[in-house]
This record gives sequence, structure tokens and C-alpha cells, in this order.
Amino acid sequence: MKTNNIINEDINRIYHTLSDKLAKAEGSTWLISGGAGFIGAYFMDLLHYCNHNVFKTPCKIICIENFITSVPKRIKHLEEDADIRILNMDVTKQLHVEDSIDYIVHAASIASPTFYRKYPIETIEANVTGLKNLLELARAKKVRSMLFFSTSEIYGNPDATNIPTPETYNGNVSCTGPRACYDESKRLGETFCVNYHQQYGVPVKSVRPFNVYGPGLRIDDRRVIPDFFNDAISNKKINILSNGAPTRSFCYITDAMCGFMSALLSEHDGEAFNIGNDEQEVSMKELAEVVCKIVGDAKIVFSESKDDKYLTDNPQRRCPDLSKAKSMLSYKPQISLEYGLSRLYEWYIADSV
Repeated sequence: MKTNNIINEDINRIYHTLSDKLAKAEGSTWLISGGAGFIGAYFMDLLHYCNHNVFKTPCKIICIENFITSVPKRIKHLEEDADIRILNMDVTKQLHVEDSIDYIVHAASIASPTFYRKYPIETIEANVTGLKNLLELARAKKVRSMLFFSTSEIYGNPDATNIPTPETYNGNVSCTGPRACYDESKRLGETFCVNYHQQYGVPVKSVRPFNVYGPGLRIDDRRVIPDFFNDAISNKKINILSNGAPTRSFCYITDAMCGFMSALLSEHDGEAFNIGNDEQEVSMKELAEVVCKIVGDAKIVFSESKDDKYLTDNPQRRCPDLSKAKSMLSYKPQISLEYGLSRLYEWYIADSV
């Protein structure tokens, strides 16, 4: 796993969309937890791009990683950069940071259902204890802004009257089911953020990503898009482990990053924002059909998971109401599903060579 032309093109697109907003970050110091993960690495690459192509005074970047589900080679190309420090640390442990810090991004989280069910306690700790540690650091360092990565999963399985789902929907979530370690710890994380803002004035924002995908998402991640590509590339068939009817709204990483960074660099402290694509709600069967079209010679088969809890608490529909992000952040997703999936396919092929 590495950077390549596809990721570099993505970074270039993100920068040119956000160039005016990013100007305020010149010369600042950033702490990014989970900087080798799928989303965290895009923050690392974007700031690296700005340092080498735009900023006269470079940013300083501190990356905290324990590599529990990410891999070092995703950010290996950044290891020799004098403005970047990659620390093999656990954000859930006590943090000692001597530097002044302007921005904190808490992207350290286990987001794949397969892996957060394998590491439920670690998942809770990253989303709660790790977050609290960083909120305390933000408070002590008097940061300009902090971003917490929540999730669309905090909504659970919404009823039909709450699709598309607005930020005001309180959710239909199990606190004891197989997904609860992730869903409920993210919900508590948002509670922490709101109260740290209200009680201590910490300028923190939360974002709720809706099924973000793109280059850098490990093909063995076990979420649905990499699973479908893995099946199609390796076995020439896609296994759908349901009736194919559940829906998701998928958002390509460049669009999502524009939303994430816009939230972080905004003045909307204490707020939470849905970030996704509200025009691309598709069923699992429809998604499989697009992947088959892209790969070219795969077929679709329906089967059952050997995991008897695979579909427990699985949301039937997922689609964001983006009204708040559009009005307050000027957020506008632009990448079509087929184009985004084609770019991910190119990256999977290039990365396997």
C-alpha cells in the first residue's frame, strides 16, 4: 500500500477545491491520530502536498499511530520528511506532546464491522478514552480547531420517515448488539465533544461520514466495496451475503475530504455534520452490478455468511440529509459512483503489481 498517481491526483483535486480555506493553515502545527488509516492518510498527504507546492512556511505534522488495522507502508513515503513526525503510540494512553498545536484530527478508529467486532474494547477505547485524551490536549494547547470522526452508524436503522437522515434524528441503535461497540462509542464521543465545547470552549466539530471509499481503502478491509472488488478480482464472482436489498449512499474520498476539512476549518464549534453523497443511494445488488461492469468478467451470486451475526442490527437504508453541510460549509459532492469505483479499481490493480 502506497501513494501513487491516483492518490496524487486526488490530493491535487482536494487542494484546488479548498485552496482558499487551506490558506489559513500555512505554518500551523497539526496532530493527526490514525494518520496511516484510510482517511487519516489523506490528511497527511494533503498537508504534505501543501508544504511542498503551496506554503512558504510549511506545516508541522505529528502523526500518532498504533497500526492495529492500518499499515506503515501507506505513509512510508512521508517518513523522511523533516516536517512530519510519525509516532508509534496508542492514543488511548496518556499523551505527552511538547509542541504547540493548532489543529487536531482524531481519525484513529476501527471502522470495519469485521475488525471492530474482533477488537470491541479497543474500538470503544479509541472512540472514548482516546478522544478524551485529545480533547484534554486541545484544551491545554488552546487549539484553533479539532475534528472528531463520528459515523453515520450513530443513526442505527432509521425508519422510512427519517430517510434521508438529518443530524437532528436521534437514532434507532442497539446498545448491546454486535455493532454496539462502534455505534455507541461514537455516540458517546459526540457527547464528549459537545460538553467539552460547552464547558471548556474547546473548538471541536464532529463529522458523520456516510460510507466513504476510495484509493487507500485496503482490499481486505471487509467492508462491502473492497469485499466486492476482492471477490470480483480474485474469484470472478461477487458474493452478496444478503438479499441484495439494503442500501447505502457511497461517497468518494475527494468529496468527503472537502467536507471534512471544511468542517475543521470553519467557525462552527460544537456542531456535527453529515458528510456523504445524497444522490448515490444504491442497493447492494446495484452496487455489485456496477463493480461487475468495471471489472468486466465477474458474476453475482447470493449466499449466506458463515457468521450468524453478520446481518444483526444491519441498517436497511442509509442516506444522508446534507442540507446543513451544504448551507453552513458550502459542501457539494461531485464524483459519480461509477467514476469513483473505477478509480478505486485502478488503484487496486496498480497496488497489486
